[in-house]
Amino acid sequence: MGVLKVHEVVKIYPGHSLSDAPVKALANVSFTVEENEFCSILGHSGCGKTTLLNIMAGFDDATLGRITLDDKPVGKPGWERAMIFQDYALFPWLTVSGNVSFGLERKNIGGEESRRIAQEKIELVGLKGFENRYPHQLSGGMRQRVAIARALAVDPSVLLMDEPFAALDAQNRSMLQDEMVRIFIEQRKTMVLVTHSIEEAIKLSDRIVVMTRRPGRVKAIIEVKMPRPRPEEDPEFVRLKTRIRDLIHDEFDLTEVPIQNPA
Repeated sequence: MGVLKVHEVVKIYPGHSLSDAPVKALANVSFTVEENEFCSILGHSGCGKTTLLNIMAGFDDATLGRITLDDKPVGKPGWERAMIFQDYALFPWLTVSGNVSFGLERKNIGGEESRRIAQEKIELVGLKGFENRYPHQLSGGMRQRVAIARALAVDPSVLLMDEPFAALDAQNRSMLQDEMVRIFIEQRKTMVLVTHSIEEAIKLSDRIVVMTRRPGRVKAIIEVKMPRPRPEEDPEFVRLKTRIRDLIHDEFDLTEVPIQNPA
């Protein structure tokens, strides 16, 4: 399975002192990510999209509302929800194989089975031959491939990604986006991506959730029906990019575009 439902989620951060006003990061956010769907959450910095992802992962709690996975409330971080971070978050003292198999060992999967799964995921992300290298011996793109392999190794129902390609140069970013499309097609996982990039969201997603400025609300949910791969020069790609750019640049009028597919 892997149906993730966000229902009327509100997040309010208290002030640091009595003189500081509380900050409302999210306001009544609702949408559903279907099983085996690739969904991107797109919006300006500060719109609450990473906050929402952290609540999905169990790193933070909603002030109001709820998030469920297969109709069960999400709680503390668990194997069913794996996270890929922007800064790789690899263990520098472990090799590629050691990093990929770390979660398997925590799940009490060891020995030959752990080695088999780790090797399978290392090959999936194109790192065969680098099993014994350490993170400092790898490029940024290769480190992120290790992070992807590590997340997939524990066989999550949902893969959560917080701008995983943002720190990469343009060439590596484009290459890893293409790789992520291939991995998504091969693995068929429910995937949720937080991104600032309209092009990235269109290239990867089945649906795009466009957020307003803080407090973040769902402004529109856009289905991307183009077949993969999706070249940026395709007229439909250009049309979608223009539409989404206009939404993001003009989100102060929340009545302009109706919300589609609320949970």
